[in-house]
Amino acid sequence: MTTTSIILIILCSVIAAGIGVFMGRKSLQGAIADKQQEAEAKAADILKTAELQAETIKKDRMLEAKEKFLRLKSEFEEQTNEKRGLLQQNEAKLKQREQQLAQQADQQRTREGELNQLKNEINLIKNEVGQQKNALAQQVEALNKRNEDVERRQAEADKMLAEQVSQLEKIAGLSAEQALERMVDTLKGEADTRASAYVKNMLEEAKLTATKEAKKVVIDTIQRTATEHAIENCVSIFNIESDDIKGKIIGREGRNIRALEAATGVEIIVDDTPEAIIISGFDPVRREVARLSLHRLVQDGRIHPARIEEIVAKTRKNIEDEIVEIGERTVIDLGIHGLHPELIKMIGRMRFRSSYGQNLLQHSREVAKLCATMAAELGLNAKLAKRAGLLHDIGKVWPEEAELPHALLGMELAKKYKENPEVINAIGAHHDEIEMTSMISPIVQVCDAVSGSRPGARREMMESYIKRLKELEELATNFQGVVKCYAIQAGRELRVMVDADHVTDERAGTLSFEISQKIEKEMQYPGQIKVTVIREMRSVAYAK
Repeated sequence: MTTTSIILIILCSVIAAGIGVFMGRKSLQGAIADKQQEAEAKAADILKTAELQAETIKKDRMLEAKEKFLRLKSEFEEQTNEKRGLLQQNEAKLKQREQQLAQQADQQRTREGELNQLKNEINLIKNEVGQQKNALAQQVEALNKRNEDVERRQAEADKMLAEQVSQLEKIAGLSAEQALERMVDTLKGEADTRASAYVKNMLEEAKLTATKEAKKVVIDTIQRTATEHAIENCVSIFNIESDDIKGKIIGREGRNIRALEAATGVEIIVDDTPEAIIISGFDPVRREVARLSLHRLVQDGRIHPARIEEIVAKTRKNIEDEIVEIGERTVIDLGIHGLHPELIKMIGRMRFRSSYGQNLLQHSREVAKLCATMAAELGLNAKLAKRAGLLHDIGKVWPEEAELPHALLGMELAKKYKENPEVINAIGAHHDEIEMTSMISPIVQVCDAVSGSRPGARREMMESYIKRLKELEELATNFQGVVKCYAIQAGRELRVMVDADHVTDERAGTLSFEISQKIEKEMQYPGQIKVTVIREMRSVAYAK
């Protein structure tokens, strides 16, 4: 290869390289231009986005500024209103204070006027007092002169009396002391005679006056405490909504009504009386238990022997609670405080007891009011008398049998629960079993008689009737195997429930005959008494 060829090749290479460089530069410039255009477009987009964001931020800031402005404005208005309210209140207080000051000023002026008037009156009184002092001084001077005249005349009278006494002594032949002694003896005898006659007249007049005053006190007491009276009867009426309920109460073959009579000890009479069932029994507690049990059974709707026994047991418990409530309400109504809880419970039991047909609680409340009124008239302790009047028959509701009379039993109960000694004596002495040691005791005795002697207050037959029925029940209870015994139908029937485990069917028949024979021997009664011995066999099992 020649040098020329080499040079040509080098020149060609240089030319090709230059052309390549030129073409590369051109293509680079085109790429740079494209990039520049793309960058300018992106910059334009970024500017637009920035402008939009700036506009949005600007609007947000303006909204926030407006909200803050409105909030500050509302706070400013609230503060302004509060300050305005305080200013108005202060203005009102200032006006009120000004009015008060004006009133005080008026009152001050009025008082000044009154003071001036009082000063004028005091000056007038001073003038009058001065005039009266002058008049009194003149009167005192006149009295002194009169006293001097009286003393002078008294001296003259004493001198004349001494001369007359000396003359009388000469005439009578007695000294002045001897004549005085004879005169005193004569006056003593005459005074004794007149005094005896006067004392006798005074005693007779005092007796008449005392009798009248005592009658007046008793009559006033009775008039102030006049109450209505109603004899306790032996039946209660249970009202029902419809006669369809009677069938449920009777039950299949009469099992419900027999269970109810056996559980309560009363007679349930279901007859043609519309919408009514009659509960008969001498014991008011039993009648009340039967009435409330019937009421609950009818409301519940489930009437069967097991349910009846459950309801009767619950009702007896409720009656015990009611007895306590009645006692508390009674002592509150009468204003008696500090009674022992057992005494309060016994007072509640009085509601279900009667004395000769008169309700015992009503009688005791009436005696308490009578005692308080009479004690107040006589100037004695009315509260203590009222307490003794309420408790005077407390021995009648002692649940256990006792050999003591009810007055002595009540006295022992009062001692047991630490009552006042005057109350204890009044309870024990109101039927003269013990001696009266307090003025309250005769008051309780009199008021007890007043309450029991009102027309229609008591009835002797009721007491004897209840006593006979109780004796009839006690007679049958003493037989072995007898669980419960109830006298019903006014004592014409005696129902005796026996223990099926200890009394056989044959023994039940024999027992009814033995009870009837003992009744014939030991009791007096009208007509005849039917003795029914009931033996019921029960078999109970539990599924677990």
